[in-house]
Amino acid sequence: MRVLLLGSGGFLGRYVAEHLLADPAVQLTALGRGDDADVRFDLSNGSPGALTRFLNAVHPGVVINCAGATRGGARELTRHNTVAVATVCESLRRSGCGARLVQIGCSSEYGPSQPGSSTAEDAVPRPGGPYGVSKLAATELVLGSGLDAVVLRVFSPVGPGTPAGSPLGRLAEAMRRAMQSGESELKLSGLGVQRDFVDVRDVARAVHAASLSAAQGVVNIGSGRAVRLREAASVLARVAGFGGALHEIDGPPGRGGPHHVAAAGVHVPAPAHPHGAAHGHATAHGHAPAHPQAAGEHGGGPGGAGSATTYPYPDGCGSWQQADVRTARDRLGWRSRIPLEESLADIWMEAACRI
Repeated sequence: MRVLLLGSGGFLGRYVAEHLLADPAVQLTALGRGDDADVRFDLSNGSPGALTRFLNAVHPGVVINCAGATRGGARELTRHNTVAVATVCESLRRSGCGARLVQIGCSSEYGPSQPGSSTAEDAVPRPGGPYGVSKLAATELVLGSGLDAVVLRVFSPVGPGTPAGSPLGRLAEAMRRAMQSGESELKLSGLGVQRDFVDVRDVARAVHAASLSAAQGVVNIGSGRAVRLREAASVLARVAGFGGALHEIDGPPGRGGPHHVAAAGVHVPAPAHPHGAAHGHATAHGHAPAHPQAAGEHGGGPGGAGSATTYPYPDGCGSWQQADVRTARDRLGWRSRIPLEESLADIWMEAACRI
């Protein structure tokens, strides 16, 4: 099976490439903006005609699109997430290769959901920000293209290589700094958010399964279980051997005042806000995650630090997201395997190498 992978240099794309290369039946060609790509091509600026000629030359049976941007303004996100997908769809329509398209979508397309609920593929999308809107527009282009195509809506991908600007990446970096400096406490906020974390290696398996399946439409890829960032932080502290305290300064939504995950101690600032961090514009993405903040970041927001109103959700998904993953099980024969604790241990191993 000849596979063309777009965005092989991103977080998800790297693991998709690794997984596909382990299959002797797959002949993989990577197309992207980086030097590690087999062929350099910028989807956001390239013409459909140029990509069509390449498709006709390579003649893939499957095209997997992991490319896109998770950071930037509305114009930039639209160019990298929507216009680029329009180029892919138009090129496939013009080409005679008849390739199947596997498009990587994200849970930000759904927007906020009711706490305690599981979001199924037939939920009405209400994205809460420009990233989710740009990804939803891409999904609609794919679904309306008439191609043999499936969109995998990936929830919150984690594991080795987790971007430093993600919630768990930020937590690991803050913990590393605290341990390196010998401090005994991390003061954090925004840990009340709950997300459905899925290991990036499980996502790669899902992409492979989707490539081989006849499934069309939208398929959720997640663990099917929402986890509070507060709980994930406690597990990360345990696997890291951090003996200090995680002090949640603003507490769960609806409750003011401090919440102690452990005993009190000395304040340790977390890293700066990651906007503009090295995510790249050809990165594989699940969703642009909500950010747990250190005390005092952004000036504490309205009401100051400790206020129950200072909960930013840059992914536009509110305080809760949990995937209904029955479609992935039934149509792809897939379910997540790697537990969150293992993913967190791998995140910590990378952070620890920087100590």
